[in-house]
Amino acid sequence: MTTTVAAARLTRDRPTWLIYLQLATFATYLYALSAALPTLRAELGVSQAVAGLHGTAMAVGAIVTGLALPALTRRFGRRTITWAGLVGMNAGMLTVALGHALPFTLSGYLLASGSASMALYVSMAVLSDHHGLAGPAAISESNAVGVSAGIAASYVFSLAAGSALGWRSALYIPIVATAVLALTMGRVWVPDPQQAAVAVSGPAKAPYGWRFHVAGAVLLCCVALEFTFNLWAAELLAQRTGLTAAAAATGLSAMLMGMAVGRFGGARLALRLPSSTVLLGALAVTLAGWAIFWTGTSVPLGYVGLALSGLGISVHFPLALARIIDASGGRPDRASGAASIWAGVGSGAGPFVLGALGDGFGTHAAFLLVPALIGLAVGGIISSRSRT
Repeated sequence: MTTTVAAARLTRDRPTWLIYLQLATFATYLYALSAALPTLRAELGVSQAVAGLHGTAMAVGAIVTGLALPALTRRFGRRTITWAGLVGMNAGMLTVALGHALPFTLSGYLLASGSASMALYVSMAVLSDHHGLAGPAAISESNAVGVSAGIAASYVFSLAAGSALGWRSALYIPIVATAVLALTMGRVWVPDPQQAAVAVSGPAKAPYGWRFHVAGAVLLCCVALEFTFNLWAAELLAQRTGLTAAAAATGLSAMLMGMAVGRFGGARLALRLPSSTVLLGALAVTLAGWAIFWTGTSVPLGYVGLALSGLGISVHFPLALARIIDASGGRPDRASGAASIWAGVGSGAGPFVLGALGDGFGTHAAFLLVPALIGLAVGGIISSRSRT
């Protein structure tokens, strides 16, 4: 196994860079809406549990996408689906930016998430097919490019929130980014389009093995971890340090910096080590970062804990997703659709459960959900990793 992984080589051609930049555009949506949640909750005057429904709306969108994605990809093709997903994502961002009531913001989060998930998961399937053995490294590196854009988006959000423009102005970043990307690289796509058709029309009736379903449960835990930090870490940072909600949003930048470093480094490790080994190490790093963040009461300690947590979280999603694709028996598009469902449940359940626990026991106590999710993920990885 180690020899096979070590033989992989990642070649970054023009189509690969297109997908990387599409993922960067996706990240500006994700982290802008994540950073917006505490400020949006204060503006709407709702409880943590009600605010957590925005995460649930994102989850529902991802689940619906997962159910429809194989059929949509088979009908329209990967290229059309990725661009249509970005367009729908921007329509959702406009809905949030222009809406000032809970039904509008929930609808915007739902539409943005469902559409963005189309672009995300199809892109991951394309990278896996296009790069073969180096697929996990390409997936990790694409997410590194994405999170780098997320750092900029969360920083711009903090600046906008404290300016005369207001925090909603930052929600237009994905729209501008999509327009620029379409104008500069709209004609680029992965060569050999027949490969996608083969992947979509692969063996549909062969049942998935139990490792595929356990890999899905691990992805659920990993996504729940990431979204829990994305949506509630700023809230806990504000409570523990006395920062304002807008100032505490900068804590996400520290976490995202850790994620950017981790995903670039994780791509290198994924070329040399099995995905399960790298993922187990990353979960241990996340646990250490959580411990510092959870016990600290100063701003510097909060930033250090979030940065270390981000370093660990960095490879959770890309490598957990790569494990699902690897266990799918050569059906990357169907695996990506299933991954969207598992990830959708995780992205909705994690933040909502933590928000509900926060209303009942306080956000600090509710963050004990993090080590529980880490333990479940570790158990799933150890029980389902390949013996070869």
